Amino acid sequence: MNEFFREVDEEFRRDRAMAFWKRWGGVFVAVAVLVVAGVGGWRYWEYIETQRAHEASAQLFDAQQMINAGNRDSGIAMLEELADGERGGFPLLARFRIAAALGEQSASRGAEAFDDLSSDTSVPMSMRDLATLRAAMLRLDTDPAAAAAALEELAVPNNAYRHSAREALGLAALRRGNYDEAGRWFDELAADPDTPSGLRGRLEIYSALVAAGPVETM
Repeated sequence: MNEFFREVDEEFRRDRAMAFWKRWGGVFVAVAVLVVAGVGGWRYWEYIETQRAHEASAQLFDAQQMINAGNRDSGIAMLEELADGERGGFPLLARFRIAAALGEQSASRGAEAFDDLSSDTSVPMSMRDLATLRAAMLRLDTDPAAAAAALEELAVPNNAYRHSAREALGLAALRRGNYDEAGRWFDELAADPDTPSGLRGRLEIYSALVAAGPVETM
């Protein structure tokens, strides 16, 4: 009798399973197909993005090689093509390379290109500050007042580029013969616990120059 009831129960379960599958089987198959297609599409998108990144990296490298070899115009043209694309961070990196290449030809043109980057609100703030620093460095000889004003904005506590800005301001003051101002900037560097060790090594030389004062000629 127990065997009879067990067989009836199993037959009932099979009937219920068949009914359930007839009703919902198509849905399960469709969902499975969508999942497989979605995973395959995602993998294909990842592959395409990886290939694009490799191509952009190679293009960036080739452009820099052209510039280094003296074929500056062709290299800049290749960088401009990359800067107009949408390949992750490569367009922004290309814009920085273009500004640097222009700065090697003309300090004013390079500074203007970095100005465009520093004023572009779509660029992350840290990179905008870097562009401000690069533009100021290019203007130290041609427009020292503007360069100093820009560097002082970066020389504030907690700015990531304060060390480079303070060093540049100190060196600019030394070149003008303003030893008191130079000493002030170098003292700020010495007092900052986060000043890089390499820069601290240079500070010894800077401090010695400030202490020696102007060289008197006979």
